Amino acid sequence: MSLIRVAVLVFAASLTAIAQESKLPGVGAAMQEMVSKNEIAGAVTIVVSKKRILHLETTGWADVGTKRPMTADTLFWIASMTKPVTGVAILMLQDEGKLKVSDPVAKYLPGFTDLKTPSGKPANLTITQILTHTSGLGEATGPAAQAAKTLADLEKIWLATPMQYEPGEKWKYTQSGINAASRIVEVISGKTFDVFVQERIFDPLGMKDTTFYPTDAQRARLVTAYAKNATTGALDVVPPRQDFGPRNRPPQGNGGLYSTGPDYARFCGMLLNGGTFDGRRYLSAEAMTLLMSPQTGDLHTGFFQTDAWGNRGSNYGWGIATSILKTPHDGVASMLSPGTYGHGGAWGTQAWIDPVKGVAYILMIQRSGLPNSDGSDVRLAFQQAAATALTK
Repeated sequence: MSLIRVAVLVFAASLTAIAQESKLPGVGAAMQEMVSKNEIAGAVTIVVSKKRILHLETTGWADVGTKRPMTADTLFWIASMTKPVTGVAILMLQDEGKLKVSDPVAKYLPGFTDLKTPSGKPANLTITQILTHTSGLGEATGPAAQAAKTLADLEKIWLATPMQYEPGEKWKYTQSGINAASRIVEVISGKTFDVFVQERIFDPLGMKDTTFYPTDAQRARLVTAYAKNATTGALDVVPPRQDFGPRNRPPQGNGGLYSTGPDYARFCGMLLNGGTFDGRRYLSAEAMTLLMSPQTGDLHTGFFQTDAWGNRGSNYGWGIATSILKTPHDGVASMLSPGTYGHGGAWGTQAWIDPVKGVAYILMIQRSGLPNSDGSDVRLAFQQAAATALTK
């Protein structure tokens, strides 16, 4: 048995055990301070290496009102942390020779053949463009989008909506593009997107609580979301999003997944190990390169492009459905290496993989109304405490 396989088996096994020794000093205290400041009600924090769990800790409450404690199996809406899963699904199909990310979207979704840009030119969108937020595709909004039951229903709305800009002209976060990639997976595989990722990613990785459609038993473990009251500073309950979770909603690859910290750590562990986990290869080296390498050239990308966030668009590029740190900067990126990649979610969840240092940071919180999930004080406190502990 190879040393790599042994290391991965040890990592996989360690995810089933929650031990006192799997806590990095200082992380719990940093998260407790965030709880005391009413920034969050609670958190699950995980740090993994290629070989094992370095840290797994729970802090605070999954529900403040009932005093339900945060636990490792607490379920979170992970929102846009779904996007890298969509990227992996597409790259799996490329590895099988069923598509290339350079292919035109219209090759698989014929309705895109007649799509025109704002200047009236044929759009000729590529799969890479829809996965890197450079397509300019129109969004699906309004009553029709809320009534959609399948990704095919949403496709009709994207095509009926004017494009936002000329393809490749700029980076603009575009939910429809990621969902169009999910629809391509359905067309090629002959399976709904939720079934494809369940069979090809979640089940093999042992991600038993990652789903578009939580069961009643899983919902009993669902964290309560909170927003900080601007007047009182208290945490107010935020109702669950109704556009994600119900069975009559499409399996949206842009943000529909629910998961737990340990589940998503397995996904990160697979990526950290170069596309391999528990002796099984999920992605080729070529596919991993596309996931980890900027495909957006010199375009400024990401969520730090305003004065408030340091105008750091040039510090980031976009891979296949992943944000990539090209140049570290002060704050949440100060402890990360160039080439760190990952994604955050709308309600504060974060996962970042540092291939240089060989670690991944996974943060599970459920905080609505953050000015910038990627730039939150909670993410900074977690990563800084963990990185400091790793250097000792």
